[in-house]
Amino acid sequence: MPFINERLEANRESIEQNRAASGPVRASRFRFEPDAVMSRLRESIVGQDDALTAMESMLVRVKADIGEENRPLAVHLFLGPTGVGKTETVRLIAEAIHGSRDGLCRIDMNTLAQEHYTAALTGAPPGYVGSKEGHSLFDLDKVQGSFSKPGIVLFDEIEKASREVVRALLNVLDTGRLMFPSGNREIDFSNTLIFMTSNAGALDAEAHQQRYQKGWRRWLRLSAGEGGYLRDVALRRHFDPEFLNRIDQILTFNSLADNWLEALLDIELVGLNRRLGKKHAVLSLSTKLRGELCCGYDARYGAREMLRAFRQRLEPAVARALLAHPDCQRFEADAQNGAVTVHQYVE
Repeated sequence: MPFINERLEANRESIEQNRAASGPVRASRFRFEPDAVMSRLRESIVGQDDALTAMESMLVRVKADIGEENRPLAVHLFLGPTGVGKTETVRLIAEAIHGSRDGLCRIDMNTLAQEHYTAALTGAPPGYVGSKEGHSLFDLDKVQGSFSKPGIVLFDEIEKASREVVRALLNVLDTGRLMFPSGNREIDFSNTLIFMTSNAGALDAEAHQQRYQKGWRRWLRLSAGEGGYLRDVALRRHFDPEFLNRIDQILTFNSLADNWLEALLDIELVGLNRRLGKKHAVLSLSTKLRGELCCGYDARYGAREMLRAFRQRLEPAVARALLAHPDCQRFEADAQNGAVTVHQYVE
């Protein structure tokens, strides 16, 4: 051991001498590239340019490592209707940084709707069962990350949690630390990207926007900007000012309009073909089927509606074709009399 320690000390002195000779070095400790992360996001998230621009700014700032030491690396709240890419954005960031969409600690907040569920996050208070063990829903490794990679935490559908549960997070967002009531454990969030998603105000804002897109209001060109005001009212109704003031940025994800349907369809097809590639097969869609799948889109459910159409209508037909033609490598899917048919591709 003394020999190893001497070698480590010699290497450290050599590195310091080289730095002194070559001038100051500003290499980041983080081993992810913002451009690579953003490329992954822009491949899969459509219709959310403002939100993606904000994510790029956040990633660049984190990469430079110039944030406050005693706070999380970033705290963002994503607002918007279901199925527009809020949770998917966080999963893609985790995939780009950690190599897996599950490389994050996800807390499903709709399971913490009662006040006493605060203990699920912070541990049981002294005198209660489990207080000495310090159990928590937080996955410590995924929360704290590593020296070269930030941890990622997602509080999904946070508006559905009890107010007491949300208040328990105030110190986390402010100082980056969560001290358990028992006093025997602390979790450090200072190397963590914290994301929260919420549908708060989304339905009110969408109904307001639709009301101003038709009828006499549209002809008089009355402003639909009140939708933002309704969203702010909903936020104040669900969350305390102390909580909102600890968030770095609140980003609104747009409802997906009809002009994004083709892009959504292409993204789903790329994902399906990636899976089919493991079976040495590739799939193309006829123009008729593409039109039917796009017509089945429902804005109330966002991209998830198209994903359901893939699973319920397209994938079973593809599976039957793969089993029926094990030597075929190219298939085409078509629509006939409301049903999806998959056959061998013919030039």
